[in-house]
Amino acid sequence: MGFEIHVDREDIRRAELVQIAKPDLGEGEALLAIEGFALTTNNVTYAATGDVIGYWKFFPTKAINRGIVPVWGFARVQESNSADLKIGTRIYGFFPMASHLVITPKTSGNTIRDDAPHRRELPPVYNIYQYADQASLQEDALQAIFAPLLITSYLLFDFLQDNNWFGAEQIIIGSASSKTGLGLSHFLSEMRPDGPRVVGLTSANNRDFVTALGTCDQVVTYDNITAEIAQIPSVYVDMAGNAKVRLTLHQHINDKMLHSAAVGTSHWDKFEPTGEMPGARPRFFFAPSQIEKRRGEWPKGEVEKRLHAAWSRVARQSADWMTLNTVTDPVEAALLFSHLANGHVNPKIGHYVDLAHTI
Repeated sequence: MGFEIHVDREDIRRAELVQIAKPDLGEGEALLAIEGFALTTNNVTYAATGDVIGYWKFFPTKAINRGIVPVWGFARVQESNSADLKIGTRIYGFFPMASHLVITPKTSGNTIRDDAPHRRELPPVYNIYQYADQASLQEDALQAIFAPLLITSYLLFDFLQDNNWFGAEQIIIGSASSKTGLGLSHFLSEMRPDGPRVVGLTSANNRDFVTALGTCDQVVTYDNITAEIAQIPSVYVDMAGNAKVRLTLHQHINDKMLHSAAVGTSHWDKFEPTGEMPGARPRFFFAPSQIEKRRGEWPKGEVEKRLHAAWSRVARQSADWMTLNTVTDPVEAALLFSHLANGHVNPKIGHYVDLAHTI
């Protein structure tokens, strides 16, 4: 027997554990037993944008109005009818919130691609798996928690720099306490004394945390936007997806808002659309597009080299401020997702679901 965690597509705060039979394998397929995965607000974003961007399509379920949220983690090949993947092989990548996954592996160099028919039309970056050596729980957790988020942070940084900051004098980061937000502020701070100033937007509860990181030139709470943020040429990077905050900021900066990037929806329940706003029209930032652009411009392997170096150097510093919370019960994992979707997020805690004992 195995399990899946199903999320209500109409109300993503509702998640439940569903027992399933272990799937049978067809020719050329491999059965992966999932050893562990991270849970962050990134996964809440996957659920909140599941229909718009297509995240529900990766791991479809026959359950009506239910979906399986993708997660990043580790798995081991439990059974294989594929010459491309041997039993016992350990891999890292994009998995369902579940105990197992059946893939149709195709290997190329040091990577594995799931060639299942339903995934061929989906963004390639999510279909690629990497071989993974056995590591400590701490090492696995740090990679699963930070790599996807900080890779997005670095790609945002690269995108903004690639566009000469859109002519902005300041970069305003919404939900600066989020791991993607703090990653972006970190990479921007590495430009000092060059580059635009960095303004971190956060809640009153998280202001001291963001300030202590030292990567923002200014930290402003959401209720002080008009009083404290300078009305100078700006870029807004929205990790929160809070429509009210976005509108307030656009009205305050007015036509000096030169670019507005929608990245995450940690405040997914406040994501309702608003009317016309002054300044640049918000545009969704899709990290895989920047990856594909750079793969066409940089030498082979350079993208992976830079991304690994970027997330690793921030993750190494996380011991100074992050506590790891490990969950071993799948029922608790479902409750944890609901907890995060309800907005109960402590930026000082990283969550990892350890399933290795169930295999």
